[in-house]
Amino acid sequence: MIDKDLFKLIGKNKKYIFIAVALQAVGLIANLGITAAICYAVYLLSQNCDAINYLYPAIGAVVGVIVRYVATRLTGDIKDVLGRKVKKDLRERTYDKIVKLGVKSTDGMSMAGLTQVSMEGVEQLDLYYSSYLPQFFFAMLAPIVLFIICVWIDWRSSLMLLCCVPLIPVSIVAVSKYAKKIFAKYWGKYTSMGDKFLDSVQGLKELKIFKADEAQHGKINESAEEFRKITMKVLVMQLASTTIMDLVAYGGAGAGIALAVSGAAFWGLAPIKALFMALVAVEFFLPLRAFGSAFHVAMNGASAGKKIISLLNTPDPVWGEEEVENTSIEINDVTFSYDGKRNVLKSVSLSFPEKGMTAIVGESGCGKSTVVNMLVGAFRPQSGSVCVGGKSLESLSRESYYSRLAAVSYNTYIFNQTVRENFALANESVSDETIYGALEKVNLAQFIRENGGLDKVISEDANNISGGQKQRLALAVNLVANKDIYVFDEATSNIDVESEAIIMKNIKDISKEKSVIVISHRLANVVPADNIYFMEDGEIKEVGSHNELMQAKKGYEQLFSTQKSLEEGYSL
Repeated sequence: MIDKDLFKLIGKNKKYIFIAVALQAVGLIANLGITAAICYAVYLLSQNCDAINYLYPAIGAVVGVIVRYVATRLTGDIKDVLGRKVKKDLRERTYDKIVKLGVKSTDGMSMAGLTQVSMEGVEQLDLYYSSYLPQFFFAMLAPIVLFIICVWIDWRSSLMLLCCVPLIPVSIVAVSKYAKKIFAKYWGKYTSMGDKFLDSVQGLKELKIFKADEAQHGKINESAEEFRKITMKVLVMQLASTTIMDLVAYGGAGAGIALAVSGAAFWGLAPIKALFMALVAVEFFLPLRAFGSAFHVAMNGASAGKKIISLLNTPDPVWGEEEVENTSIEINDVTFSYDGKRNVLKSVSLSFPEKGMTAIVGESGCGKSTVVNMLVGAFRPQSGSVCVGGKSLESLSRESYYSRLAAVSYNTYIFNQTVRENFALANESVSDETIYGALEKVNLAQFIRENGGLDKVISEDANNISGGQKQRLALAVNLVANKDIYVFDEATSNIDVESEAIIMKNIKDISKEKSVIVISHRLANVVPADNIYFMEDGEIKEVGSHNELMQAKKGYEQLFSTQKSLEEGYSL
């Protein structure tokens, strides 16, 4: 009933569970003291004792109530501390894991799914750790403590109650296999519905344009209906399980009470002892009954926990501790496959010097973006090596390598912050003068000055500036980062000619002092490159400058001529 992997996630916070269980045990003993005081008062009443004699059970009851109250309050506080600390630790570990994975895929998890796992999934686990686990250990301990105390009063009733107690865990185990399947489906339907909703909101403009919003509405309704059905199954399962546990708990308590009464009637058990056993009988079952109620909440948390464990167990990219001393990059005889069947890269070798502009071109699907993923450390080759300054990428410190590397793509993210704050992410100590200098280079300075200055807030997904301005701003941010290696992956895709010209001019200027790697589908942009790699079907087919490749009259020349004729045709 305890998932070992989920239990390991608690780490150093395990002590709070055992403190909570100890406090609950103290509360249980105090409750027995209160019951004993009440029984003693009844005994005194039956003996017609003087009023002064009632002082002792009264004091005992008051002390028991105080101890019970304090233990209950402290238990609640400890559980709250446990829940908060576990949530904090899990969120930190989840965030750290995502940061470690960096540009690596998180096992195909969608953005909505990742958000739900790291936020609501952790909230669900709060109940698992703060309620379920302490109650589990207390439920196992309480019947034993009660039996040890009560067996000296009436061994028959005590043994009967102890024998009936395991029926509740048995019923829970019987339900648990079915419950796990239900809750796994529940969480899957929940994340699926979140995915569809987020996808629809992000693509609402396109849905309206294509008049597909009604059809999408229907799909969301279907997803919501599936979630409603699985939710109702969960509720039915919980109700049935609760009914079974109530029958066991109250049936067992009734059997114990009946046996205690029989003992007083036929076996010479003192009536006062029979009364105590009757009052205590239900205490054997209440902890396990409470545990059963917490079980269903825990199953939902456990399903979310499996998602978190899957994320945390995703292998980290391999990095070492060596420092980058030379920024020349060599890709040596690299082979890579996404699925282990078809090789996307086939014995590819490329060289990128410390200074200069190197381009990688080819038709879509030839392997250009895979090479970029190799360069930024997202993927590692199945064979061959990626070396920086003669050292394998795996041996380098990630911090050292990324401190030298900048990657600018067609979808580089601009944060929903001010212009100044976006620049500060790249360089904490950047001055306003430096920022405007970078904006001047990309022809954005005047626009920024006229629209709120550096305090202008960039909206989510940069919706309050044009696509060209967004990509130029991304370039400016990377300029102030002052890196040694710049990778431009389709950085001029889907923007106007003016913005494209500005970006390409800056790229050429950077290449005079830095290592610049350009991946572009538009060959006119790579004409100034010092060296061009033409890829086809995952292989390097041609290498050389633009003039050399044009004179060779092979694949590069044909693709360049075709693009040029198409562009000239469009301009007419």
